[in-house]
Amino acid sequence: MRAPRLRLVAGVVLAGVLRVGPVAALPPTVQDPPVGRPDATIDLATPAGVGLVAGVWRYHEARIVEVDGRGPGPDRRPSGAPLRTWDVAPHAGAVDFDDRDWATIDTTTLDQRRGRGKLSFAWYRIAVTIPRRIGTLDPTGATVAFEIVVDDYAEVWVDGVLPLALGATGGAVVKGFNAPNRVVLTRDARPGQRFQLAVFGVNGPLSQPPDNFIWIRSAMLDVYAPQPTEGAGEVIRLDPALDVAVAPGTRLEKLAGGFLFTEGPVWVPEGGYLLFSDPNANAIYRWAPGGTLDVFRTHSGYAGVNVGAYRQPGSNGLALDREGRLTINEHGNRRVVRLERNGVVTVLADRYQGKRLNSPNDLVYKSDGALYFTDPPFGLPRVDADPAKELPYSGVFRVADGRVELLARDLAGPNGLAFSPDERYLYVGNWDPARKVVMRYPVAADGTLDPGEVFFDMTAALGDDAIDGIKVDRAGHLYVSGPGGVWVLSPAGVHLGTIVGPEHPHNLAFGGADGRTLFLTAQTGLYRLRVETPGAGR
Repeated sequence: MRAPRLRLVAGVVLAGVLRVGPVAALPPTVQDPPVGRPDATIDLATPAGVGLVAGVWRYHEARIVEVDGRGPGPDRRPSGAPLRTWDVAPHAGAVDFDDRDWATIDTTTLDQRRGRGKLSFAWYRIAVTIPRRIGTLDPTGATVAFEIVVDDYAEVWVDGVLPLALGATGGAVVKGFNAPNRVVLTRDARPGQRFQLAVFGVNGPLSQPPDNFIWIRSAMLDVYAPQPTEGAGEVIRLDPALDVAVAPGTRLEKLAGGFLFTEGPVWVPEGGYLLFSDPNANAIYRWAPGGTLDVFRTHSGYAGVNVGAYRQPGSNGLALDREGRLTINEHGNRRVVRLERNGVVTVLADRYQGKRLNSPNDLVYKSDGALYFTDPPFGLPRVDADPAKELPYSGVFRVADGRVELLARDLAGPNGLAFSPDERYLYVGNWDPARKVVMRYPVAADGTLDPGEVFFDMTAALGDDAIDGIKVDRAGHLYVSGPGGVWVLSPAGVHLGTIVGPEHPHNLAFGGADGRTLFLTAQTGLYRLRVETPGAGR
């Protein structure tokens, strides 16, 4: 989309908690619980603390072993010639790993030096159970964080998972020399809930192994009493038929904030998380249930020396293909790319008839695997007047069988797009203050578009914003980012209601386990609300 007037925000807000940082800084990996003093602390280095959570510390030395492997093949994966390489044994991070034969550690001896010194590794394991009471505190609904300080480094597995994210430090992965690793176990604790923790300790630094040994400096559970959920915004109901899409009483919930400009969200079912762009910050972020937030991809749309000339150099629209591979519209690079599972970038579209694209904005996949995308000039430094602009129009394109095809060029600012549930129509929004319309194009049998018609006209509506992201649910309701909020339209083009938030939502995505969570990227914040009908398409 074309960004409206923006302001820089100092810091990051997660679930209503401000984390102050430098202006325009990228949000850090957010694994920490709320800022401030916990309401209860359980010291896992004491018999009383371990007893309270029904835990037992176990220890086993790890070692480097020689194993069979393969070198890199033409696909850059380990598919090449056989070779001998190294691994660590045992792999004890799994939740069901059998550690019954391991040595049991007296809780008062966690600071005992273990390992062999120099280049050495070790595993510590403990299962903790949320008690019914912690002193006077009922932990129901609380946030529980595990913090451990290992001399020298640590990795923390929780229930068999070691989260890996580009650029992540701290939390579950190595944070630094004798640094605390803090991992949120749950933000909605329930008495009796059990967590299996496995801590991999490393003697370091690795490039100059010291003569000392591995030991635990401290191990704590910090418990934060539940806070009221931050609600924001309202749903303006214009027609009782809205109840089929959004139930009465539904409210927006703020998940995170402090970004420059959020856009292009997509839910990743395989990992159970949301990816979204900040084209102004040139980054893609990942949000996961439980509140974790990290940088998924830096330099997500541009890495040129003149990046400072761009208002929105980064990625915008994101989508998944039939194989679950992430497809990215890169503003600054003026192309559409696919991120392969091995990290290789495949360019799907960057030119049409020899001319460079403007700045691909939004995108959607059809069930046959064809990719449709819009290409306004909003990512260029001077937009329509940019001297680097090569195409004299803004188009709707399709990529099929490796070929880029122009389907429509009748809109000044084609932006969000979505298929009807039966894929008979493609809806395209127009970011044009003089013509704020949602177009509906019949989809021909060969995947091209027949001439479109105005499905809904918002030109007379108050507000500076035109039309941005569009999503459709399985019943055919359209959720359209328009003037003043997200307009909910019936399949017949009736305005049923508007979702209004504290910030204008510019794009949206259905997600969650059942597809009934609507995520909204709204300028500096990320929001969600519960809907009645799951989303359609990809």
